[in-house]
Amino acid sequence: MIHYAYTDSELNKIMKTMTIVVDTREQVNGHIMEYLRSKDVPIKLKKLDTGDYTAMLPKNEELGIMRDIYLNSRVERKASVDEIVGNLGKDERTRFENELIRAQNMPFTILLEDPEGYKKILNGTYRSKYDPLALLGSLNTFKARYGFEIVYLDNKFSGNWIYHHFYYQMKNFLKRGAF
Repeated sequence: MIHYAYTDSELNKIMKTMTIVVDTREQVNGHIMEYLRSKDVPIKLKKLDTGDYTAMLPKNEELGIMRDIYLNSRVERKASVDEIVGNLGKDERTRFENELIRAQNMPFTILLEDPEGYKKILNGTYRSKYDPLALLGSLNTFKARYGFEIVYLDNKFSGNWIYHHFYYQMKNFLKRGAF
């Protein structure tokens, strides 16, 4: 394992190259792509086995990055409470849990684009007949079992949140110098 201590100047230069990787199957994410493009954040479309978003640093031999480095972290975006409830129904539950199993050894966040999402879950304010306490129980059981978090956020902040989520993870990764 190589340990390298970057100067602040080098770190800033590298962080400007951080690229947000977007799963090619991610849908209805124009608001996120628009934010990233408006901030000149590099974007790479790539099939991801887990999650919808991650980040990477492109090869930069001048700064000791000898190959592309992918962050071992993922964000799965859900557009609504209805979407996550649908993922817990009998037809989709196994697929959803398999994704959580694949993600259990990495930082994994579900970004639920609804700032009132938790309230809606508690009150049963969604299309499904899924009992609110059973839904909350399923989500909390999965969180305990697979070690992920859920962030409830207005979709107008999603691009900003995704970028900064990965920015500080990547910066910490570089400061540790363990790659």
